[in-house]
Amino acid sequence: MAHKITSNCAACGTCIDECPVGAISAGDIYKIDANACVDCGTCAGVCPMGAIVQE
Repeated sequence: MAHKITSNCAACGTCIDECPVGAISAGDIYKIDANACVDCGTCAGVCPMGAIVQE
């Protein structure tokens, strides 16, 4: 199961720098590529907005 970024995302960039497989792409609200996500949870652990949840 992959993680996803909710509308609470502030596009701060913290998660993109922490993803070990580069599954996160930038935008107004960042997105996680479910096919690339290895479900490690690192992004969720560093998100200051709590915007990343397990799908």
